Amino acid sequence: MSIASAEMTTSLRRNAGRAASHGYGVTPVDRQDFVGTSVQGRALATYLRTTVRPFLGLWAHTHSLPWPTGLVDQAGRLLPPVGTTRCTPVKLDNCRAEWVHSDRPRRLGPTGRSETPRRRADRDRVILYLHGGAFVVCGLNSHRRLTSRIAHTTGADVLSIDYRMMPRNPISHAVEDGVDGYRYLLDSGYLPEQIFIAGDSAGGYLSFMVSLALTSLGLPQAGGIIALSPLTDLDPSRKMAHPNAARCPVFPAGAVPALTALADSVEARIVVEGKRGPRVCPVNADLSDMPPVLLQVGSNEMVYADSELMADRLAEAGVDCRLQVWENQVHVFQAADFVPESGRAIREIAAFVDERVASRGRTSAIRPGA
Repeated sequence: MSIASAEMTTSLRRNAGRAASHGYGVTPVDRQDFVGTSVQGRALATYLRTTVRPFLGLWAHTHSLPWPTGLVDQAGRLLPPVGTTRCTPVKLDNCRAEWVHSDRPRRLGPTGRSETPRRRADRDRVILYLHGGAFVVCGLNSHRRLTSRIAHTTGADVLSIDYRMMPRNPISHAVEDGVDGYRYLLDSGYLPEQIFIAGDSAGGYLSFMVSLALTSLGLPQAGGIIALSPLTDLDPSRKMAHPNAARCPVFPAGAVPALTALADSVEARIVVEGKRGPRVCPVNADLSDMPPVLLQVGSNEMVYADSELMADRLAEAGVDCRLQVWENQVHVFQAADFVPESGRAIREIAAFVDERVASRGRTSAIRPGA
């Protein structure tokens, strides 16, 4: 018996009837609780609590100093992509990007079964990925392992965006880069409903903000959003009041207000028509035009409160939302491929993509008068 089998008995508690606590005609949140924690998951949480958490506590008190943030992404070069996935560079208007080509491309055939497309033009799915890192660190290198695993499992090519980051650029510039990536996919021949916008942590925030920007720009919406441990609210008060402020093995309580202060200070340098623009967060926006959403979050995460609130706000707006809560998993545990729950979570992402592609096929097959 493997370590994972011996140490983890993961069960799924599903509550498809959970809806927002108020509002009329809301769409119920499809909440799924993944219960059970592997020994690898527990070991990772302990390691991060004793190493990364104290380091982030130091950053929280000195975030205005010129930290060598680029070193994190350079260290990511040590993590090779999985399988035979191939990576090719892309140049967008204001930033770099990277294709991570799936080594197992697939599409759903006429019978609903998965098949291998003969031509790239026949593919029915693609993922626009926005990496995490508090809008400050990480990039194409740090997330290449994760994006290649997602490409390998979903059968979708992934366009990973190396968006502009703080402190040189405000968050709004990162959103613009995400929209540029979306336009690039449209120009490459992908239909809007074939595009899934995905991201982790701060990249989850950007995924929602890019989707909102598409609506404001009059562009067609994507086929779905996949948010892993997403930040959805820059206001730290809800997270600070939650019990997870003390439980989270990655972020100390002071890191969240520090991030908000940094974002505000960067935005303050950008003057639009003589004044600062309002801080816009996904949870406070009009979400009614959002595509279906998959949220994955660990039960002890600092940003758990953000995911729960976002799920409720999406339900109030009538948007299909699946909230998956993974017991005791750390922030963006999907990136730790030695943790069994990581592989299962990525398979859940693939299942979500398959479901949306199949649903689109059923809808397009319906004709008036049929």
